[in-house]
Amino acid sequence: MSDKRVYLYDSTLRDGAQTQGVDFSATDKAAIARELDALGIDYVEGGWPGANPTDDALFANPPVLRRARLSAFGMTRRSGRSAENDPSLQALFCPGVRVVTMVGKTWDFQCEVAIGVPLDENRKMIADSIAHAAARVEEAVFDAEHFFDGYKSNPDYALSCVRAAYEAGARWVVLCDTNGGTLPHQIEAIVGAVAAVIPGDHLGIHCHNDTENAVANSLAAVRAGARQVQGTLNGLGERCGNANLVSIIPNLMLKMGFETGVSEHDLRHLTHVSRMLDERLNRAPNRNAAFVGDSAFAHKGGLHVSAVERDPRCYEHIAPETVGNARQILVSNQSGRSNVIARFREIGLEIDPGEPKVNDLLDAVKRRESEGYAYDGAEASFELLARRALEGVPEYFRLNSFRVIDERRWNARGQLITLSEATIKAVVQGRDYMTVAEGNGPINALDAALRKVLLPVYPQLADLRLVDYKVRILTPDDATAAITRVMIESADSKGGRWNTVGVSGNIIDASYNALHDSLTYKLFKGEQASRAA
Repeated sequence: MSDKRVYLYDSTLRDGAQTQGVDFSATDKAAIARELDALGIDYVEGGWPGANPTDDALFANPPVLRRARLSAFGMTRRSGRSAENDPSLQALFCPGVRVVTMVGKTWDFQCEVAIGVPLDENRKMIADSIAHAAARVEEAVFDAEHFFDGYKSNPDYALSCVRAAYEAGARWVVLCDTNGGTLPHQIEAIVGAVAAVIPGDHLGIHCHNDTENAVANSLAAVRAGARQVQGTLNGLGERCGNANLVSIIPNLMLKMGFETGVSEHDLRHLTHVSRMLDERLNRAPNRNAAFVGDSAFAHKGGLHVSAVERDPRCYEHIAPETVGNARQILVSNQSGRSNVIARFREIGLEIDPGEPKVNDLLDAVKRRESEGYAYDGAEASFELLARRALEGVPEYFRLNSFRVIDERRWNARGQLITLSEATIKAVVQGRDYMTVAEGNGPINALDAALRKVLLPVYPQLADLRLVDYKVRILTPDDATAAITRVMIESADSKGGRWNTVGVSGNIIDASYNALHDSLTYKLFKGEQASRAA
């Protein structure tokens, strides 16, 4: 293994779920895991089996990952039990899980005061648990909780704990700055001392951001010899968050010359992945985020603009397209062209960058995004927008009108019920249709009415299902009159998944816009596949 290879371990699905206001569904977790896999992350931590129904659902039906290894997280055996007879530890060995990560204490203070376990017993708990896991999965990982506090308090004991894990068969021994209070120069010195005992290609780092140093601490640990870095997308995590992999990855690759599982081509998807997470969480992306924020390569007026136009290196430390971002010259509103061209290549659209239609499309994207559309998390809607502008997309159906009625009442049994009914008038292949359907809510009723009309004509839509639906309020000051953005994730029986977006002041209209794109995308991609066969 090259000494320049650094392995990336993402804990967004567990550590990120501890963020205030963040609540992942099993569907969210699976979708994010697939994005991390496509990016080139080496390890994706799915969660803690047995801890909650969401994690149980994920591990019962784990996402198929091509490049990453799915990890189950838990803790070392309890005092007084063997590893074989600890139900919590046994729950980690799920079908399809290739890596098990266990956290254990390495700070003498916590052993003696917090959990009341003798120091020798704690060390034996670590060794027994790692040895048990190493015999059952491909890789056992030990997260040394509060390691840096433990090392400062009692270096001999802290080192004896991580040595016990390594000698028991741990593939990685990860040093955790659990309360985020250690500074970069301390991290580098302590990791260097540990690397004298445990080989660097078995050492990892896991930092929290309580002093705003998690990224710097992670990079300092790599300088000192650690070759695995743990973190989360966009720095999600409890309290002040975890180390931000979105910043760590380009720093490792572009600034420090290290190799990761993320290729140069993969790195161009970094901005997309960062914004995808924010869209799933219904959060506004951080405009000032390093590398991927809207303002990361934005220049406004004066000497800066003229200098950048002569040579971008004056005020840009990297080329923005390297990480999938785009330069913005705010005074002239010229931004995003290279990013749009790159997106064309991703969806298989080969077009001359000088084609005038590209400018028209770029104007359309800017206009629609100013209205609230967001295409980073809605790749299917973007592809349809682009193809409509450049080469055309068939109009498979046209909805001339729809009406949705909601009724809330008490039934004969004294139960409070809500009923939804949708009536649509549509044109499909030149024929007029009118139909009515009921559903569990207005969007489900509208979907059911559309399917009544479309399935006899397009039976290939029968396996399409909506797997996620999210609404984000874009103008909260308008209260109930706010503009809303709806994101829909769809899937089919062939394993395809795609996301679409709709925006309107009426939530049902916004939902229909996203639903229309979803149905059209399914039909269009099916036609493409038939022509290619």
